[in-house]
Amino acid sequence: MTAETEVEGLLRALAPQVVGRLVRRYGDFDSCEDAVQEALLSAAQQWPVDGVPDSPKAWLVTVASRRLIETMRNDTARRRREDTAALLEPQDSEAAPAGDDVLALLLLLCCHPSLTLPSQVALTLRAVGGLTTAEIARAFLVPESTIGQRISRAKQRIKASGAEFRLPPPEERSQRIAAVLKVLYLTFNEGYTASSGAALLRVELTAEAIRLTRQLLAVPPDDGEVAGLLALMLLTDARRPARTRPDGALVPLTEQDRSLWDREAIDEGVALVTRTLAEGPVGPYQLQAAIAALHAEAPRAEDTDWPQILGLYDLLRTVAPGPMVTLNRIVAVAMVHGADAGLGELAAAETDDALTGHHRVDAVRAHLLELVGDREAAGDAYLTAARRTLRVPEQRYLQSRAAALGPGS
Repeated sequence: MTAETEVEGLLRALAPQVVGRLVRRYGDFDSCEDAVQEALLSAAQQWPVDGVPDSPKAWLVTVASRRLIETMRNDTARRRREDTAALLEPQDSEAAPAGDDVLALLLLLCCHPSLTLPSQVALTLRAVGGLTTAEIARAFLVPESTIGQRISRAKQRIKASGAEFRLPPPEERSQRIAAVLKVLYLTFNEGYTASSGAALLRVELTAEAIRLTRQLLAVPPDDGEVAGLLALMLLTDARRPARTRPDGALVPLTEQDRSLWDREAIDEGVALVTRTLAEGPVGPYQLQAAIAALHAEAPRAEDTDWPQILGLYDLLRTVAPGPMVTLNRIVAVAMVHGADAGLGELAAAETDDALTGHHRVDAVRAHLLELVGDREAAGDAYLTAARRTLRVPEQRYLQSRAAALGPGS
């Protein structure tokens, strides 16, 4: 590991703690987050050369505080706030929240309900994940100015909403935590299956989502859905080494070399979901993790416990219905009761507006038609799916499946 890599990891771990310290002291999330970003950039340039200071967190707090105060002094429109800040006494260190609590408070603030989901994701990755605006833009394949504007608008909305850096009322916490988990899962999914572009994986996003979820799990009270989400991420990401060929081509689950799967991640994920399912109540992330665990524990694709997976999808359909749950359950139905049964359910499901025209409907239809031996119709469906997806590796995979079915496909 290089000095730059070590410093990068340390800065990402410290970023939310430093933001939290400044927000607690000065109260202006917008200005504090900007000041911390400048301090992080300075550290990223200096520490690999000069060495990490004895107290890196204190160094960052000091530099960021100076930046913040300099900004206040140079901005006459904010002179009144400078005076206010100068009068503020530092928070009693014993009263200040611990590092993990700061992380939770920051996550809740960045996922405030006044923000759009894309804004929640961008702000979370910058303020909590410690990523720069440029890094976030590269991860999502959008211009840096777009992410910058998104973050700027998000902070303005938070300020206008009057949101405070403290835990929401008890009656709102469950809903707010659910929003945080949604943002973390969306970030993970964008990294594991990029929604567009030439690359299937964006490892920096999956790694960041896992790191933040792992830290959130350490914050009491223990939440079964946080554990379930971490287990789901670990069990899914464990397949990453076998998911693509050296040329970047997609390898479907049934054809993956399972000896390449990350057994350590699988063991951790299985242990997590086993513990949390026993403690209840059961939520959608726990159910998805349980399904992922069944796939992970099968030595070969043909050893997969499809009846149990179908049972879990039946339960998931009740707890958290959605178009992708419907499609995945149809695959399970086909594996248990036969492809014709799956095709019957697919015909009924595709009348749902959320699924109409979705490439995954055509992909599932192609797979089921191939299973029943209708090669020509399967090939047509694979090609339709390929035309509808924006993911280049998936397009190539679907086209290759059509080509393998022979002439006319």
